[in-house]
Amino acid sequence: MKYRKLDISGIKTYSLSSRKSKVDEAAAAAPFAPGASFRDFFDSLPKILAADSLRAVARSIAGAKRGGGPVILGMGAHVIKVGLSPIIIDLMERGVISALAMNGACVVHDFEMAYQGRTSEDVDAEIGEGTFGMAEETGNLVNRAIAKGAGEGLGLGASVGKMIAENPQPLPLSPGARGEIFKYSQKSLLAAAFRLDIPACVHVAIGTDIIHMHPSCDGAATGEASLRDFRQFCSVVASMEGGVYINLGSSVLLPEAFLKAVTLARNLGSPLKDITTVNMDFIQSYRPNTNVVRRPTMKGGRGYSLTGHHEIMFPLLAAAVLEELK
Repeated sequence: MKYRKLDISGIKTYSLSSRKSKVDEAAAAAPFAPGASFRDFFDSLPKILAADSLRAVARSIAGAKRGGGPVILGMGAHVIKVGLSPIIIDLMERGVISALAMNGACVVHDFEMAYQGRTSEDVDAEIGEGTFGMAEETGNLVNRAIAKGAGEGLGLGASVGKMIAENPQPLPLSPGARGEIFKYSQKSLLAAAFRLDIPACVHVAIGTDIIHMHPSCDGAATGEASLRDFRQFCSVVASMEGGVYINLGSSVLLPEAFLKAVTLARNLGSPLKDITTVNMDFIQSYRPNTNVVRRPTMKGGRGYSLTGHHEIMFPLLAAAVLEELK
């Protein structure tokens, strides 16, 4: 079949002024003036897409703080490894962050930062010789704290936080292992949470953390302490009306725990219709966007996805929140 050239002489047009446009010149960015304030910089960002979402999230967090709604930070261990603990602790001390939720790897890195001021081993270099994860102090002291805390009725986060916050003199370890106080406890999220009486809920998947390889690991104590933390987490989520949940750098474990906490809270009578949920990561994945951003807010609330590196995006959000509160 042969086609003739289309005659377009009769197309219908309209005036540009009558058309609805999604971008307005008033939303464009303004150049930054050297020496200006952070508020000036933040206000100079475009009022479009992610920049506007960042503003909305900052307003929601500040609003929750003023209105008494909880601001819950769920996080993966990378957050600690890129140096964000001091910013998170500052927000905890200011009463902005009211609860933490984390995976078991966070405990490992939080402990090591508090114990020696450095963490994150070179897995590629250690795995070949079978030495990956075999640091005596990490395995022995963390597992001991969990077992002791579980026996005292504490959750896993509080068990390790108490050990770090109280700066105990650890018992003797194997030859060559150090046994000294926690010199850098001021950098510990778990210690800060224990000191401030803020829930620090640790959600453990057995076999995923290096401390599970050590003979000192007590499965019953670990499971019991983590279950207590999950139930405390559910209690915090149940009070989240008017509050905010941030998923920072956890692609599977925390989104799953949050979704279960939401359904349990609603099952027991908490509507959770006025909530804000946020996923912050440098790669947007299915589970966080489904279980944090979309599903919990389908019947009320707002969900946001912010993409970027933690070490840039979270300090930016923290500063924006403080400006909103000021």
